[in-house]
Amino acid sequence: MTLLSPAEPRHDWSLSEIEALFALPFNDLLFHAQQVHRQHFDANAVQVSTLLSIKTGACPEDCKYCPQSGHYNTGLGKEKLLEIEKVVAQAQAAKDAGASRFCMGAAWRSPRERDLEVVLEMVKRVKALGLETCMTLGMVDTDQAQQLASAGLDYYNHNLDTSPEYYGEIITTRSYADRLETLSNVRDAGMKVCAGGILGMGEAPSDRAGLLQQLARLDPHPESVPINMLVKVPGTPLEDADDLDPIDFIRAIAVARILMPKSHVRLSAGREQMSESTQALAFLAGANSIFYGDKLLTTDNPEAERDRALFTKLGLHPETRETCQSDVDETAALARSVAKQARRDLFYDATQAV
Repeated sequence: MTLLSPAEPRHDWSLSEIEALFALPFNDLLFHAQQVHRQHFDANAVQVSTLLSIKTGACPEDCKYCPQSGHYNTGLGKEKLLEIEKVVAQAQAAKDAGASRFCMGAAWRSPRERDLEVVLEMVKRVKALGLETCMTLGMVDTDQAQQLASAGLDYYNHNLDTSPEYYGEIITTRSYADRLETLSNVRDAGMKVCAGGILGMGEAPSDRAGLLQQLARLDPHPESVPINMLVKVPGTPLEDADDLDPIDFIRAIAVARILMPKSHVRLSAGREQMSESTQALAFLAGANSIFYGDKLLTTDNPEAERDRALFTKLGLHPETRETCQSDVDETAALARSVAKQARRDLFYDATQAV
């Protein structure tokens, strides 16, 4: 099969075209994804975000993968909305560690007005630190989306999770149309969209193609596309789901890169269970964004030191953003950490040689 040349974004990908990309020989698929990636991005730059759960547990939705759902007993403690000062302190710590974007997530179906007032203040305070801001609060209507945009929120996350055909097997308390409507409200309010999905929930390969088709149909494409590997949490209906082959996961990363060439494709939940080799392949396939820190809402994420070591080993560096004047300052901390790790490795090699 002749490889396609890198092109401008399309929004009319057919399911058969996407399935043909998935069916490419692995080396050809990654080569094509690399061509597309290098046309639009620095191939060795990775956007770094930190995610904080600002309200945990007791969610009324029945998402079968989620430990925060009130429908399942996962042993997760319920927490009220965090105080603003605690959130700001966490954001400052994230910035000091080198993150350029601070994401805040609340386990709600939709934010109540009294909670939204607090959330809006969080956005203003975190943005004042010089960080990009992102939130995931469930469904938002046009007025709520406009209030968030007016407060300065940069990104709103609302995942599609899977294909429309498989969606009913995973969630019954909100529809696919509900999710698409929230994304439309976010876009109409002028915010950037963060939308992706979860792989390994028992879906068929055609469902992975269907999910990516739905994301690629959004016009414009989501600026951020998180591709999650299911984290199997005891107590959830998917705790015994079959493991997804890492190669199938990498294929999805590569196809996402080809379909949405200008989007940041985020290697998201599930990294704790991934080997360094799998993560390296994901970056080769076009992933160029990660969550940085030891927690991703309520699931484990590779510790910061391990991420710094992996960056050093692969020759990766934090992406410099163009949205804030403090780009250099915000990435310098992580860059210094990467350099420090490199010096440690050189010292270790020297001592072993002796």
